[in-house]
Amino acid sequence: MISIGQDLHQRLDSALNDGKTLTAAYVDTRGKPHISFYGSTHVHEPDKLAIWVRNPESDLIQAIPNRPDIAFIYGDIGDRFYAKFEGTARIETNHEIRQRVYDEMHPVERQFDPDMSGIAVVIDLHTLTVQSGREKEISTA
Repeated sequence: MISIGQDLHQRLDSALNDGKTLTAAYVDTRGKPHISFYGSTHVHEPDKLAIWVRNPESDLIQAIPNRPDIAFIYGDIGDRFYAKFEGTARIETNHEIRQRVYDEMHPVERQFDPDMSGIAVVIDLHTLTVQSGREKEISTA
């Protein structure tokens, strides 16, 4: 069972403040690999991430219905701490959950979409790999 621990949760919450990024990888609508930074990435539930996609016409939003597999990577080279997340993305249309995703993301990210015209995406995690120093822990759903 996937469960994002408190240490990793805190690292993701403070990533933007700490000058770290979470990078998403997916296969786009042309079948090509695509990598993007998502500063809105956050822990939505212990086994779920969420992002806010500001552009409703973005390639990620277009890709999700047919290619929902997505991966994220977080790295802190100084601390030798790395996390890789793999899961299935879904567009969230429920008003309360959309609001929660928007409210949970970093305040800096919210200022880029004050009218909430973007799309909430929830990622149901299948695999979480955490490596710290020489230790590696893999969790699967």
